[in-house]
Amino acid sequence: MTNSDHEHDVDRALLDEIERYYDAVPRGGARTEDFGPLTLFVREGTGWPFYARPALGHDGPAVTVDDVRRVLERQRELGVPEAFEWVAEHDPELRAAVEAAGLTVHEHPLLVLGPQDEPAPAPALPEGVEVRVLAFDAPELATAVAVPHLAFGEPGTAIGTAGSAQVAATAEKLTAEGWVERTSGRIASGASALAAAIERTDGGAVVVLCAGQHNPVGAVTEVAGVGTLPAARRRGLGLAVTAALVADARANGVRTLFLSAADEDVARIYRRIGFRPFATALIAEPAPQN
Repeated sequence: MTNSDHEHDVDRALLDEIERYYDAVPRGGARTEDFGPLTLFVREGTGWPFYARPALGHDGPAVTVDDVRRVLERQRELGVPEAFEWVAEHDPELRAAVEAAGLTVHEHPLLVLGPQDEPAPAPALPEGVEVRVLAFDAPELATAVAVPHLAFGEPGTAIGTAGSAQVAATAEKLTAEGWVERTSGRIASGASALAAAIERTDGGAVVVLCAGQHNPVGAVTEVAGVGTLPAARRRGLGLAVTAALVADARANGVRTLFLSAADEDVARIYRRIGFRPFATALIAEPAPQN
């Protein structure tokens, strides 16, 4: 789904609601720097690095290539990724500016489950697997944080190599780096909810196979970071975890859920539980070096 598919029929009120969400979420873990029509979010503490976005409510001149270059220079100075994120339908002029500055733009389907949309019933789980929304002090929390990291290390939907043998070492590393403590604090404060698909082995061990989060701000939340252990893919676990996150969000007063999918193949999976195509999320970064 591209910008041209939606430029005439997009729900502007819903688009503005999601744009306010995108501006609000990074502020809990970042400082901001003002670049006129652009805002640079700079991560403070542990977590994924942030990016630059269109400044919320900016009503001055449109973004120019010089604006983009000023942000890129600052990102290089700070040693953070040279990255921009935005919604194509909300800021259609930004793409030309970032491409003129030498960045490559990647398109990702943006899907929504709005106030009037009914989620589909949760899918059946494989035998021996349960999905739980974890408490901040759950014993499975460290491994639930680790599994998506391993998943994103082997992108796509094909069965991969990373399995339970790699989870413990990754969990130990992320615990040492503060990721687990940060996630626990966000769960305790209500800033995040984390669901995990858990299997108990014949020997009685508990193994996390898939995990993901939603991060509410008022009545809006984004489902993010849903990742299945590569060796456990093709069992419907990502769908089951997403369904649990949807149920948790709705039970806690969230009326609008959205997510961005890696590609159309992944987007089709989320459509099966009620998400519908809405817009296009864009990510700009330097082209890979040969």
